[in-house]
Amino acid sequence: MSGIGFLGLTSMAYAQSSENSDLAKQLANPVANLISVPIQLNYDSGYGSEDGDKTFINAQPVIPISLNEDWNLISRTILPLVHQNDINGNSGTDTGLGDTVQSLFISPVEPTSGGLIWGVGPALLLPTATNDALGKDQWGAGPTAVGLFSHGGWTYGALANHIWSGDDGSVASETNATFFQPFLNYTTPDAWSFVLNTETTYDWEAEQWSVPVNGLVTKLISIGDQKISVGGGVRYWAESPDAGPDGWGIRLQLTFLFPK
Repeated sequence: MSGIGFLGLTSMAYAQSSENSDLAKQLANPVANLISVPIQLNYDSGYGSEDGDKTFINAQPVIPISLNEDWNLISRTILPLVHQNDINGNSGTDTGLGDTVQSLFISPVEPTSGGLIWGVGPALLLPTATNDALGKDQWGAGPTAVGLFSHGGWTYGALANHIWSGDDGSVASETNATFFQPFLNYTTPDAWSFVLNTETTYDWEAEQWSVPVNGLVTKLISIGDQKISVGGGVRYWAESPDAGPDGWGIRLQLTFLFPK
C-alpha cells in the first residue's frame, strides 16, 4: 500500500473515532440535540421476606425538536416492561408494562457563557401499567430540570423532578416523590465511557429513600452506518424502602443513535 493510501485510511479511522467520541459525550447529556433510543435492562433482588426479584427493561427514547434557532424541546420517555416475583412476600409473579414517566425540557441550543447546559419543563406520570401490582393507576405531574457542564472528556451535572399524583385516594396510594440523579461521566478519545450516578428517590408519603448507586462502562461502535452504544455494570442499593431491593444489582444497556 502506498504511503498516501495508508495516511488516508489512518485519517478516516481517526475521524470516525473522533465522531464516535463526540457522540458518546452527547449521550451523557440528557438534553443533547441527538435522537437516541436507550434500552436498559435492570435486575435487582432481595425484595421482602421471600427474597423476591425484579427484572425490568426500560425503553427510553429521546427526541429533540427544534423550536427555533435558539431553543430546543427535548422529549424523554421512560416506559418499563417488568417481570417480578415475590416482591411483597409470597405475592407471586407479575409481568407487563409499568407506569410511564414522560419529561419535556425546554433547553437553549447553546450553553451559557459559563458553560452551563440546562433544561426545564414538566414531568408527567402516565398510568400505563397493565395491572395494579406494576403501577399506581393514577395520573401525576410536576416540574423537572437538568443542569450540567462538559469539559474535555468529562460531563457532570444532575437531573431532578418532583411528581404529585392527580387522583384522590388513600394516602398509601398517592404519589408525592422527588427524584434526584447526579451523574459523572468520562469519555475517552476512542469512545469508551465510564459512568457513575445515583438515581435517588424520596417518597414523602412513606418517608422512605431509594438510593441505588450505578457504575457502568459503555462503548460506542458503528455497525455499518448505525451508531450503537453497548455496555453494562453493577449497582449497589445504599438505601431502599421497607421490603425493597437489597445488595447488588445488574444493569445492561444498548442505545441506538440517530445523528442529524
